[in-house]
Amino acid sequence: MKTIIFSIQLLLSSALIAQELPPIITYQPQQYGAENQNWSISQSSEQYIYVANNKGLLEFNGAKWQLYPTPNQSVLRSVKVIDDLIYTGCYMNFGYWKRNAFGSLNYTSISDELEIPLIEDEQFWNILAMDHYVLFQSLNRIYIYDLENNSYKVIDNQSTITKIFRVNDTIYYQGFGEGVYKIESGQSILLIDNEILKTNVIVNMFNHNGNLLIETQEQGFYKWKDEKLTDWDISAKAMIDTLSVYNSIRLKNGDFILGTISNGLVYLNSSGDFVYKIDQADGLSNNTILSLFEDSNNNIWLASDNGINCINMTSALSIYNDKKGDLGTVYTSILYDGKLYLGTNQGLFYKVMASNDRFKFIEGTKGQVWSLKAIGDTLFCGHNLGTFVVKDDQVQLVASIPGTWDIQPFLDNENLVIQGNYGGLHVLHRQNGAWSFRNKLEGFDISSKYFASVDANKLLVSHEYKGVFEITTDNDWTKVQSVIKDTSVEKGFGSSLVNYLDKILYAYENGVFVYDKQENKFEKDSLLSTMFSSGEYTSGKLISDIQHDKLWGFSQKNISYVSPGKFSEQPIITRIPLPKSLRKEMVGYETISFLSDDTYLFGTSSGYIIIDINKIDLKSYDVAINSIANYAINGEAFSVDVTEPSHFKTNQNNLQFNYSVAEYYKYLEAEYQYKLIGYYDEWSPWSSQSSVLFKNLPHGEYTLKVRSKVGDKLSNNEAIYEFEIAKPWYISNLMIFLYIIILIVLGVLVHYIYKRYYKKQKEKLILKNKRDIDLRELESEQQLMQLKNEKLHQDIENKNRELAISTMSLIKKNEFLNQIKEELKNTNDQASVKPVIKIIDKNINTTDDWKFFQEAFDNADKDFLKKIKSKHPKLTPNDLKLCAYLRLNLSSKEIAPLLNISHRSVEVKRYRLRKKMDLPHEASLTNYILDL
Repeated sequence: MKTIIFSIQLLLSSALIAQELPPIITYQPQQYGAENQNWSISQSSEQYIYVANNKGLLEFNGAKWQLYPTPNQSVLRSVKVIDDLIYTGCYMNFGYWKRNAFGSLNYTSISDELEIPLIEDEQFWNILAMDHYVLFQSLNRIYIYDLENNSYKVIDNQSTITKIFRVNDTIYYQGFGEGVYKIESGQSILLIDNEILKTNVIVNMFNHNGNLLIETQEQGFYKWKDEKLTDWDISAKAMIDTLSVYNSIRLKNGDFILGTISNGLVYLNSSGDFVYKIDQADGLSNNTILSLFEDSNNNIWLASDNGINCINMTSALSIYNDKKGDLGTVYTSILYDGKLYLGTNQGLFYKVMASNDRFKFIEGTKGQVWSLKAIGDTLFCGHNLGTFVVKDDQVQLVASIPGTWDIQPFLDNENLVIQGNYGGLHVLHRQNGAWSFRNKLEGFDISSKYFASVDANKLLVSHEYKGVFEITTDNDWTKVQSVIKDTSVEKGFGSSLVNYLDKILYAYENGVFVYDKQENKFEKDSLLSTMFSSGEYTSGKLISDIQHDKLWGFSQKNISYVSPGKFSEQPIITRIPLPKSLRKEMVGYETISFLSDDTYLFGTSSGYIIIDINKIDLKSYDVAINSIANYAINGEAFSVDVTEPSHFKTNQNNLQFNYSVAEYYKYLEAEYQYKLIGYYDEWSPWSSQSSVLFKNLPHGEYTLKVRSKVGDKLSNNEAIYEFEIAKPWYISNLMIFLYIIILIVLGVLVHYIYKRYYKKQKEKLILKNKRDIDLRELESEQQLMQLKNEKLHQDIENKNRELAISTMSLIKKNEFLNQIKEELKNTNDQASVKPVIKIIDKNINTTDDWKFFQEAFDNADKDFLKKIKSKHPKLTPNDLKLCAYLRLNLSSKEIAPLLNISHRSVEVKRYRLRKKMDLPHEASLTNYILDL
């Protein structure tokens, strides 16, 4: 028996080597931030995934994982989403989580709230819902919680309760060693006491054609019908009996998935036939599957001993993973005569298409395979060694020209083909049913990876580093007559040249160009060029599927194909959202080939991907803002209510928004756009980042809008959040009012100050003008006074002149009289002369002359005589006369005649005058008198 079982397992493992599997996403503990072991999975109405982990409750929104630690720091064993509540069970506690206004979950303990007396060390492994009841199952009891009246009921069992099940509207559970019970009216009723079900752990129970289908851990499936337990006779029974199944689910389509303890996942169809098996070697994070769950999009989630997996069961893609690297990178493929051939960097491989046989290597083909081409009834293989003809699992080298890039039919001659090699172009021909090398096209030695015939003597050759060449040959295609480089297009990395629907297409980074045979030049095709969206160019490789009228191209985010329009001549471009980051192809050497029924094979560096075009049904998703964090200036963060508009303080202007799309497909990538109306009114570039941080937002009202794109489908909605950031205190409404008041006061004050200032200025100006007027008046008066002084001075001068004239006249007169007197004295007749002399003396001493002189002197030098008399009262009238004459600066000689005395007598008078004035010896009498 052991030998038989081992043989079956060996046969199973070998048969599965060549299986194509749905895409598998692996989430490692480092990604979700919790412990390795996971126990249960559920999903909410928002499509969020919840996982019971050893460290707590994990929430996954499609973009980020969030861990909520178990309230009592124990292992979380079970989780079940019911309506808007997430029920969980752990060690000595069970309850529910509810989302708050801030987008996070808060826990409420039912067992604590109802003060339920739990059994020591009790743990809750399963949760079920039916009607308005929620059932929590431990290994000893089942607690039935009534949602309507917030009460509970306990079902005890003497033996261990392994698991509870809901089938239709009935709850079943297994009492180990006792059998299967069902719960009716809140009571346990023993339904099956068969020995098989007493000693074998029941994994699950299903409805099967109105009867119970019971799955055990070690002995497969049984049917309970008409109160009899029988084996479920299925083709996979022998294989299932060798497995230790820990849990299982029935899919919505009726198929079964079994989660085993050490053999990964096993898929059975609804009839119990084996479909495939997936284990750690196929991409699972662990071979022990602790829980299975089918989400709303038919993805299968696996909670394992080491990580979490999601299998995209309905994906249009199936993956063949070359686990051991036996195949290498797939460069070309073809389905020919019922066999799938793969050309890789390690050689040529094949297998029968309808089987799960492993790929077999075809001897003699070790090395790089560049192309596989079916022409007529012959399959050619372009190889690094040359050109092979393939027949089943045998090959024949028909041209040993190194490096055959491609082989194409030669116009309408079915016995000729032309091939491009490392060193140019060569012609093969068929004679007597056998292909052989005919000739090299002399005169052209450039590597010819891509080429296309224009007419009977002309073809185009593309070289990505040299450009496109137009070659004209002789009639028998032996020599090149001319080589002209095409200047209408440029060279470019990854460029290619293909025939599609009687057109020659050249593609490179600047777009797709169509060759105009009349003008002998390329012209850009604006429609086909959209295959390479702006910024998404990776390779210009085009693949023409002539038989099915499809043209394939590859870009950063999509694989695109062109097909003829159904109701117009305009072709249709269809994009398959398969990002380059996930395709794992060899850039510039992409390959895709038709299999059957719109199914295509795409080669990768580790196997291939099967694409079923009919299954591509991209749906639109909803985008949601999950949480908002507000960062204050001091770095402290707090959560924000995501359900209501918020008003933030002015220093709470650093906001981070987290949003997501609940999309769980491996080969689909959600991208997001946002705009913040009031600050950033244009949509941002598409990005896979599921959060955005706005720093130092100015005050004002804002509306954040977020939308998403999965593939080419926009989200059904735009997530919107409105908020307001308050003005700083110094520009608040109150402060603005105060500023206005202050401005008014300042205005009035400034007006008053300016008014006062200008008043003072006016007063100063008036005073200044008055002073100026007074000054001008004073100046005028001074001028008048000056004029008067000048006039007085003139009068004085005139008087002085008059005085001088009179004085000189007196002097002359007296001198003249003295001379006459002297002459008379000298006469002999003194008697007769004496009377004359007396008359002369009388005229010399007359006081009238003095009076006249005094009057003139007073006019010229007013108050001098009074001044000197007051200063020297002892002076006699004669002294005053002398002083007056000295004032006129007359010499003693000039004074003598005026006094009618001798010169010497004048000196005596002067001396006496000095004494009366008490003048010092060294002082000048004349100067003293002049200075008075």
